[in-house]
Amino acid sequence: MKIANNQFENDRFKTILDFKDCMRFHGEVVLEWHAEQYGIFWDGSRYCIAKIDGSCEKWCNTADEVLEYRVGKDRLRDVITKVTVTDRTI
Repeated sequence: MKIANNQFENDRFKTILDFKDCMRFHGEVVLEWHAEQYGIFWDGSRYCIAKIDGSCEKWCNTADEVLEYRVGKDRLRDVITKVTVTDRTI
């Protein structure tokens, strides 16, 4: 569910649990870290995270595996509350 006129701050993940809840409900996310965009989606059985152009793709079975993905030099787990979320469902 996308909320009309939503502010970027409302889409931000405030905690790791907030991110995991989003993944539990198979939310889709576009985020930015150090001027690079990444997308996360659920294909019906597992998660995929990749750069927005489709490169550096990684398939994951759990939200914890997604959190181990490297966004630049950082693990997503370490920066999930600092990234800019540009699009987010549930």
